[in-house]
Amino acid sequence: MTSYGVLGTGVVGRTLAARLVELGHDVRVGSRTAGTDAPGGATVSFADAAAHASVVINATSGLVSLRVLESAGAENLAGKVVVDVANALDFSAGFPPKVLASSDDSLAERIQAAFPAVRLVKALNTMTASVMVAPRGLPGPHSTFLAGNDAEAKTTVRAMLHEFGWADAEILDLGDLSAARALELYLPLWLRIMGSVGGASFNIHVVDGTPSGAADS
Repeated sequence: MTSYGVLGTGVVGRTLAARLVELGHDVRVGSRTAGTDAPGGATVSFADAAAHASVVINATSGLVSLRVLESAGAENLAGKVVVDVANALDFSAGFPPKVLASSDDSLAERIQAAFPAVRLVKALNTMTASVMVAPRGLPGPHSTFLAGNDAEAKTTVRAMLHEFGWADAEILDLGDLSAARALELYLPLWLRIMGSVGGASFNIHVVDGTPSGAADS
């Protein structure tokens, strides 16, 4: 059993927390309004959720993630695996939102810079919440991604993904945290695909046709 602190009470946070509780983990959900209903019991403060956990999941809106993590407390996050599933989406000009990431920057990197003692892994931000926790609900294989600077932290997150039902071959490690830029910039394409297929219950599958050893030649 792992102790998780899930920060955020939106659809993503509640979906992740409910699945982790279902899997038998010790989960506390952090919220601005402690005491409201949440998977596994009532919500607690962001600081209490982070202090309790060995693994913290940032499932907040990307525009407020840094403020939420500040509320959680750097001392409560230091040395811990933090899984960032957030996307910084600006809806101020309507839909589709503007993605606040670029080829030079990402929300994940901003979090890592603000909290250098955390072991940050970007994961699960390229799909809807139901697919995150129940990948076998879609027919056939499909892909999810990891990015981060700490190999051991990525191993921890990979184990969580296995518990959710992801096959190891479906989990693609994209390298260091700068790869989060590409993961966050995928969102405009994701939104277009959602409009084309008429819903969010989909994902992509990376098919590798590279001959063995060719990439190293």
